Amino acid sequence: MDMDADTVDWPRFLTRWSAEWADAQRDEVDPSPEDETSRREGWLGYAPADGADIAALEERLGCELPPSYCEFLRVSNGWRHAGGFVRELAGTEDAHWHEDAHHLGDTFDAAWDDEDNPPEVRAQVGLWARALQLHVDSDATYLLLDPADVGPDGEWAVREWAGWHAAEPRRYPSFAAYMVAMHQEFHHLESGSRGQRNLGFVNETTREQDAAVGRARTLSLRGDYEEAARLLTAAAKYGRPYGDELRDQIVRLGGVPGFGRLQPLPCDSAYLSDLLPLAAAVLRDSGRGAEGRLFADPEVFPDTARAAADILREVAAGTWRYTPGGAFGEAVDAAREKARWGDTDTAWGILRAAIPRWESLGPDHIAPLGLLADPVLAMVLTPERRRELLATPRGGEQGPGPAPTGDLDPVGLSWLVRPEGLGSGRRSAFRLVLVEGAAPAELPDLIGSSTVLAPPLRAWDVHHPPGRRQPSQGEDKALLSVGRAAPGWSFGIDVEPLPFVGDGLISPAPAASARGGHAIVVWYEPRPGAEVFHLSVARAGDPLYALTVRAGAVEETAGALPAELAPHALGFTTPGEQPQRAAAARALDAVAERHGLTLPRLALTQGRLHSFESVPWSRPPDPGDFRWTAAIG
Repeated sequence: MDMDADTVDWPRFLTRWSAEWADAQRDEVDPSPEDETSRREGWLGYAPADGADIAALEERLGCELPPSYCEFLRVSNGWRHAGGFVRELAGTEDAHWHEDAHHLGDTFDAAWDDEDNPPEVRAQVGLWARALQLHVDSDATYLLLDPADVGPDGEWAVREWAGWHAAEPRRYPSFAAYMVAMHQEFHHLESGSRGQRNLGFVNETTREQDAAVGRARTLSLRGDYEEAARLLTAAAKYGRPYGDELRDQIVRLGGVPGFGRLQPLPCDSAYLSDLLPLAAAVLRDSGRGAEGRLFADPEVFPDTARAAADILREVAAGTWRYTPGGAFGEAVDAAREKARWGDTDTAWGILRAAIPRWESLGPDHIAPLGLLADPVLAMVLTPERRRELLATPRGGEQGPGPAPTGDLDPVGLSWLVRPEGLGSGRRSAFRLVLVEGAAPAELPDLIGSSTVLAPPLRAWDVHHPPGRRQPSQGEDKALLSVGRAAPGWSFGIDVEPLPFVGDGLISPAPAASARGGHAIVVWYEPRPGAEVFHLSVARAGDPLYALTVRAGAVEETAGALPAELAPHALGFTTPGEQPQRAAAARALDAVAERHGLTLPRLALTQGRLHSFESVPWSRPPDPGDFRWTAAIG
């Protein structure tokens, strides 16, 4: 049956509602005489109002009534059990102006009339004094038709308010829209809650909506997630199984507007593999710990509490990994290996190719949400890629598939010195080591104070672990996040360096190049009036050339600088923050072009990378100590 509020077939709609209500009440013990009559006769309404009844009401009120309320009255002159909280709805005899009978206008009007409120809020001022009251008997619920809120079709908006739900009055654009919503509310209440479904509540409407959920699931797996979300939104209003669950997954992946807030339950097919880890990750990222929550309480969830406790602990520690199994699981493992070294574009390419091989775990599971909980892979799924995932056919279904999103990591290295290049709020200072012929895991052995890599961490967590003290200038051990810079190259970058030390610098380039390839060190500091750019390059353990510029003055050049890195050619001899930034950008792109280098911006700004503490980059000044960067051969 078409439940569009604009085209309600009132006789059919009200007859079906009445029959469904009567069937739901068949086991009710000791009903009221009125309810017993309604159940026996299969009718929640009254005799129709005729034209004279409606005309008399309009004359008493002094106005013409909105169309859908009049159409309703011509079928039933009043109604019982409109939803769960209005027991009696007014017909022509009982409808009357509310006239702020309970003095609610004083409180509401003062709040609504605030000049900072948007127009639609301020338009409610005077509602309680002017509205037509339609509730006759209710559970502290007020139902008002607003003659000042009229649509182009002549419909008056309905406002529903109950003090016990502590919110603004709900607005429905017409009486018909309100009645459709109350039919949905009746269904939602009778269908039961998640995990405690009333499986005996079956009728024509439930069968229609369950079929819509089935169509929506198929459409979603074929990639048509927007139409799927539309069907699921309607089905969820009727409380149908999987309506909320499936739409929530589309929302969480950014397919349609909304806020993913559905709590996982052990009855969810992907509870332990996808949904609980994602809920725990959301709590962790919001600053609220998930430890000790009811998921891990054996008195609440005896069958899953132990596994849930393990998951919560691993998510909090950042060690949980999404392991879906099968061919898709193999691709997830391969993508994670790429992503943990910063190669997020390749990681996404691996996942993209594998999405069609993903398998659903049950009728309430339409997407690999566990990817969003994996601390390494979550950042690979940018909003655009999440929508591409949703639009990709999977789970055994076929469809056209979306156009692929492009790679995200930029060419060259100049983006490092652009405002917010390393992320919003950062001042763009950094020091960087680029090493040829060594894997990222080998960098600690070359320039580390220990040979142990920390687990993948966000840049903030690398620099701000609990209990860490700020190093002094004399023990300036860089905290380097590491990854792959290009085929055959690795990088280590410190995005919160101490101030540049000048002639106290000990460049790690010679040690980093000990395996025989090149090593490049860059230190950039954009403090206005004291801008610093340092570049030093070594090969096979020997320094090749170096350049240090501070505030437009060349402090050092050593070795045979390539022509494209000459300070005057780059523009370093022009002082000022912007000229120095532009010169640094040109220098970085020249280095990148010379050696074929890139850096993974997405991983550096949003991801989690392995890290280690380097040997000191500076030495404390001693009397008579002539400090220099490196001997240039």
